[in-house]
Amino acid sequence: MPEETHVYDYVVIGGGTAGSVIASRLTEDPAVTVAVIEGGPSDVGRDDVLTLRRWMGLLGGELDYDYPTTEQPRGNSHIRHSRARVLGGCSSHNTLIAFKPLPSDWDEWEAAGAKGWGSAPMEAYYSRLKNNIVPVDEKDRNAIARDFVDAAHAALGVPRVEGFNKRPFDEGVGFFDLAYHPEDNKRSSASVAYLHPVMDERPNLTILLETWAYRLQVSAGRAEGVHVRAGDGTETLVRARREVILCAGAVDSPRLLLHSGIGPRRDLEALGVPVVHDLPGVGENLLDHPESVIVWETDGPIPDNSAMDSDAGLFVRRDPAHRGPDLMFHFYQIPFTDNPERLGYRRPEFGVSMTPNIPKPRSRGRLYLTSADPSVKPALDFRYFTDEDDYDARTLVDGIRIAREIAKTEPLAGWLRREVCPGPDVTGDEELSAYARRAAHTVYHPAGTCRMGAADDELAVVDPELRIRGLDGIRIADASVFPAMTAVNPMVTVLMVGEKAADLIGGDAR
Repeated sequence: MPEETHVYDYVVIGGGTAGSVIASRLTEDPAVTVAVIEGGPSDVGRDDVLTLRRWMGLLGGELDYDYPTTEQPRGNSHIRHSRARVLGGCSSHNTLIAFKPLPSDWDEWEAAGAKGWGSAPMEAYYSRLKNNIVPVDEKDRNAIARDFVDAAHAALGVPRVEGFNKRPFDEGVGFFDLAYHPEDNKRSSASVAYLHPVMDERPNLTILLETWAYRLQVSAGRAEGVHVRAGDGTETLVRARREVILCAGAVDSPRLLLHSGIGPRRDLEALGVPVVHDLPGVGENLLDHPESVIVWETDGPIPDNSAMDSDAGLFVRRDPAHRGPDLMFHFYQIPFTDNPERLGYRRPEFGVSMTPNIPKPRSRGRLYLTSADPSVKPALDFRYFTDEDDYDARTLVDGIRIAREIAKTEPLAGWLRREVCPGPDVTGDEELSAYARRAAHTVYHPAGTCRMGAADDELAVVDPELRIRGLDGIRIADASVFPAMTAVNPMVTVLMVGEKAADLIGGDAR
């Protein structure tokens, strides 16, 4: 049966965090037609997705692509990288912690060759966001989380912060800003904010759900569309008159490029994938925010009011010369023991945890194919804790020590019965490092695999206009274009990438 063909002005591959923004903005012009290719179902009417407190139930479930990690000799080889298979992407799947990137994050990008992406020109894009970004509501502020904030302030002398997005910060402890609606604990995800209000009202917007993009159509150096397969097995070529915009995320954007013959020639030829465009940076520069965990048993149950069980956090700057914070903590109102249990620790019936996190990790990994079959998941080798001076591992050791200082400080200390893991007897640097690395987890922030850079950067995949180097008619707009990791949770950064991409696309069209 011949493959069907459908034609639109723009084809957006991925209805996730950036893709939702771009599709919504482009279709503000009724003369422009846009198709969104989304591999998962709609989130409309799904309380399991839209209720923020239920986020952990989505991990590893039917709406999760669930990518494994390759063997990590210095880290944890059992990490599963959750990637959402649902409209809204990871903004329909995550905790919706919403940080405006720090000025130093944008300026680092510009210094790395992303001209026009510095803090001054990017500031305006935050105010354009349609998401409802607000501090954790008073009714959701759990008593033990409040006491964590007070204890961290007392133990470390860092300022209390009410509204992390009000001004740049180097240090501080407080409740997060979240993209949510406090009155009913519903998400203000990219899909909720950008697509739900218009998806039934704009005939120029087509959303193809449960539709998997498996190969780009490229001819004479121009991307013309994408081959997709629907849930019933029907295969279609979706063509773009103007541009293809790849928004499938830091895993699936490079995956699709590689299966389309766009990537390192040597790797593609080794797998028998016909080389369409030799682009050595595809899949390189794989970034993440690794974190470890320290868990305490509490004297009994804690109150259950919460926005999403990790509503407060802490930023520390250990090195005064560092631009921005160099250590971060999420405070979980649950004993987060998934990885420690693998090491023999038991989950307490009642407990809390702190997760020391590396804002600016120095280790770099890579993503690559192991098969020419597009249905085979790519390999994710984050190369955790392989940086030359062991900065990443030392950061987590410092984090455990700082967490212990907070835990013995009132008013938090009065809640805690005992340290469960790594346990009070684990005190030496080497012991703490071994534990921190083996119990390490991810905050689900893969990025950087199609990084943006200057024309003379051989490993840059896109230019500062987000166009793929050496190809016409295609851009990438998602976390894969990050030249470097933001010091803060990156969801808002991806939303802002989407807003800027819409400007770039619209400007070129005009």
